[in-house]
Amino acid sequence: MANSFLNFNNVERQSNFPLIPDKTLAKVRLDIKQGGYNNEKEGWDANMATLGKTGAVYLKCEFKILGGEYNGRKVLNLIGLYSKKSPLYQEIGRHLLLSIIESSQGIDPKDDSDIANKKRYIKSLADLDNLEFVAEISVGKDANGNPKNEIKKAIAVTHPEYVRLMENDNMPF
Repeated sequence: MANSFLNFNNVERQSNFPLIPDKTLAKVRLDIKQGGYNNEKEGWDANMATLGKTGAVYLKCEFKILGGEYNGRKVLNLIGLYSKKSPLYQEIGRHLLLSIIESSQGIDPKDDSDIANKKRYIKSLADLDNLEFVAEISVGKDANGNPKNEIKKAIAVTHPEYVRLMENDNMPF
């Protein structure tokens, strides 16, 4: 007799989750999928960066939503570190990483104090892994032009919803 677990004829088909609405705010945790690429000169260490086929270097990120209506859902994103094609790729990536650090640490973007500046300095790309912050989830397009959720913006401590979202993991948003 065949093992019933191995018979997939009666398994219900997987359904796709509907997209999270554009501009939804949520507390998320950043999990970086190690790509195994290091370049100490650039500060890309701890095997966190990924070297793509085109020569672009990026962080392969998974953002897990912590609490609220979309609790447990994940948004996959790349954060650019380098591209031969345009320095804008790196600039956009560094801006997003700065806003993630500020949101996770509760730093006002206008705060230039020594304490705030020290919090903005990381020793390794590994310091970004597992950061929790408030993100704005948007709807973009994948490589085939299909809609997908993405995160391009972290929400600052100055936003009126920031404290509520950071403190209330299980409250609906």
